[in-house]
Amino acid sequence: MVRLTCLLRRKAGLSPAEFHAHWREVHGPLIEASRSGSHVVRYEQHPRALEDYAGDDDRGFDGVTVQWFESLDAYRAHMAEPDFPDIWVDIESFLDTKKLHFILTEHPQVVMGDGAGSFPLA
Repeated sequence: MVRLTCLLRRKAGLSPAEFHAHWREVHGPLIEASRSGSHVVRYEQHPRALEDYAGDDDRGFDGVTVQWFESLDAYRAHMAEPDFPDIWVDIESFLDTKKLHFILTEHPQVVMGDGAGSFPLA
């Protein structure tokens, strides 16, 4: 299992509320309905709390997304699908892609909580 974790910043000109609404109501359903999204095992949106903006809406990130894939090959297949360019067009409509940070990671090592002490290799 691999996970794509992305730190997101909204595109200039979008309010935090507009950003979060687009991410939740447009982008999420687009991924879910796409052929590209068929390679995703799990898709999580972790939005920044609107209350956290408190007048300074330009500091930090606007959210984190995590997509789970069975393998690195599945991740690559997701990006190779013919509809991925349509998804990218949507990404560019609400994200500042120049400030997009991402990392591909393997299965986590659980330190505390459910499953602590287990370090699966797959």
